[in-house]
Amino acid sequence: MKDFSLLINAVYVVSAILFIFGLKLLSHPSSARKGNLLSALAMFVAVVVTLLEQDIISFDVIVASIVIGSAIGVIAAKKVEMTAMPELVSLFNGIGGLASLAVAYATIIGKTELSVLVLIVSFVALLIGAITFSGSVIAWAKLSERMVGRPIVFKGQAIVNFVLISAIFLVGFLVVTQPELSTWHYLAIGLSLLMGVMFVLPIGGADMPVVISLLNSYSGLAACAVGFALENNLLIVAGALVGASGIILTNIMCKAMNRSLVNVLTSGFQPVVTSEMEIEGEITPLTPDDAYYVLEAAQSVLVIPGYGMAVAQAQHSMKELQQLLENNGAEVSYAIHPVAGRMPGHMNVLLAEADVSYEQLFEMDEVNKRIESFDVALVIGANDVVNPAAREMKGSPIYGMPVINADLVKNVFVLKRGMASGFAGIDNPLFFKSNCRMIFGDAKDTLGHLVRQFAD
Repeated sequence: MKDFSLLINAVYVVSAILFIFGLKLLSHPSSARKGNLLSALAMFVAVVVTLLEQDIISFDVIVASIVIGSAIGVIAAKKVEMTAMPELVSLFNGIGGLASLAVAYATIIGKTELSVLVLIVSFVALLIGAITFSGSVIAWAKLSERMVGRPIVFKGQAIVNFVLISAIFLVGFLVVTQPELSTWHYLAIGLSLLMGVMFVLPIGGADMPVVISLLNSYSGLAACAVGFALENNLLIVAGALVGASGIILTNIMCKAMNRSLVNVLTSGFQPVVTSEMEIEGEITPLTPDDAYYVLEAAQSVLVIPGYGMAVAQAQHSMKELQQLLENNGAEVSYAIHPVAGRMPGHMNVLLAEADVSYEQLFEMDEVNKRIESFDVALVIGANDVVNPAAREMKGSPIYGMPVINADLVKNVFVLKRGMASGFAGIDNPLFFKSNCRMIFGDAKDTLGHLVRQFAD
C-alpha cells in the first residue's frame, strides 16, 4: 500500500478540529443538532481513513458496516420513546466501553513484544472499558425498572470492593509482567466487569443522571487509553474531549444538587437522615375547568417540566397551550433544572421535539431571580426539582440542593396522576402550600382539556 501518512495525518487534524467545533456547538440547544452532525461527520471520516490506512479489511466491508450501523442507529432513534431515552444513552455509553475493551484485548492478547507502556495503557483501557460496559448495563436496568432503582447494599460491601480493587491491581501487574499468559487477560476482564456492577449497585435511581454523565466520561477515557496503545493521535484527542466534557458535565450536575461526586457515589452507604419537621396543610385539588379561568387571566406563566411530562408525552399538548396563552397576551417561559428528568439535558430534548423555542428555556438560577413575578407556575411531572424541603427541612435527603422555587409563584398548578413521591422517594411540602392546587390525572389529557377550553 502506498504511503499516505501525510494525507492521513492531515485528515486526522481536520477531524480533530471538527470534533472540537462540534463539541462547542453542543454547548447550546440552538446549535446542538449542527454540532452532533459535525461530530458524526468527523467520526465517519476518521473511521474510514483509519481502516484504509491499516489495510485491515476491504472497502466493501467498511461500506457494509457503515450501512448496517447507520440502519441500527436510525431504527433506534425512530423507535425509542422519550421516556426510554436515558436508558438508550446509557446503553450507548456501554457500547463505547465495550468497543474500547475489545480493542484493548485485541492489542495485548497473544503478543509478547509489546513495550511496558503499551501494556499498561492497554490494561487501563480494558479496565475502564469493562467498568463502563457493565456499569452502564446496571444503570440501564435501573432506569428501565428491570431492577429496583434504590441503592443496593449489603453487609461487608465496602470490604468486598476493597478486595476487588486490590485483585484488579494485582492482575494488572501480572498482565504487564506476564503478557504471554492469556489467563490474566480473562481474569482482568472478569474482575473489571464485576467492578462496574459493584460501582453502580449502591447508587440510587435519583442519581442516575450523574452516573450516566460519569460513565460517558469513562467511555471517553477508555478510548483515549486505546489511542495511546495504538499510537493513534485522533483517538487520543477524541477520547480526551469526551472524557473531559463528561467530567465537566458531571461536576455541573453535582453542583446543581449541592453535593460532591464522592457523596453521590457513596450515597447508598450513608445513614438515612430524617427531618423532625412535619409537613402541615391540606391538599387542594382543582379541576381543569377552574384552572382555565386562572390561566386566561394570567399575564405570565412559568412551565416547569419533569420526567412525568415525558411519561405522559405531554410536550406537544403543552406547546399548543403555550401558543394559545401567548395569543391571549401571556408570556410563557420554561424553567429547566440541571437534573430534571433521568439524563443530562432530558427536558431540553423533550421540548425540542415539540419545537419549543430555545429562547423560552431558562436555567434554574435565571428563573429564581424573578420567580415571584410569575402569575402561574405549571409544574408538569416534576417533583424533586421543585421541592421546598431543600430549603426548609433540615435533615431532608435533599436539604441544601438548589431547586426551582416554584412555591414562591402566586399560583402553582401541579399536574400529577396521584400523590406518589418523586424518583428520590421524598414527600413534597409544595403540594400542601396555600397557593398550590393539584390537578390530578394524565398530564396530556389535562393539557388537552385546557387547549380545548382556550380554543372554544
